[in-house]
Amino acid sequence: MNDADDTRALTRHEERLNIDKRGVDAGSVRARKSVTTEHVSTPTTRQSESYDHLERVPADKTDSGEIETLEDGSISIPILEEELVITKRLVVRERVILRKHVTLAHETIEADLRREQITIEMDDPHAV
Repeated sequence: MNDADDTRALTRHEERLNIDKRGVDAGSVRARKSVTTEHVSTPTTRQSESYDHLERVPADKTDSGEIETLEDGSISIPILEEELVITKRLVVRERVILRKHVTLAHETIEADLRREQITIEMDDPHAV
């Protein structure tokens, strides 16, 4: 028997601590915007002119809009009426800002790790 046929091997193991991190859901923030409609009623006055015994003639493109004296001595007066012009405009009322912050927490992780050690003991072939 030669030495190469008598080789024995042992494998030594030890545990190592491996710490991984993963993100987990910690909640959420939701911002919702809603629209409400408010009916408003605003009193206003509007002026219009009218006369008794008048003749109404439609205006044309050449009408100057001025008071005119006609050939028969009567006067022609343009009748004016206010036309209401209503507009709406969008007004910025507020801005909502959501901020988030990250907090780092330092933690100590404790675990028991096993480590294998190999001790070799040899018998002394010369011992009696």
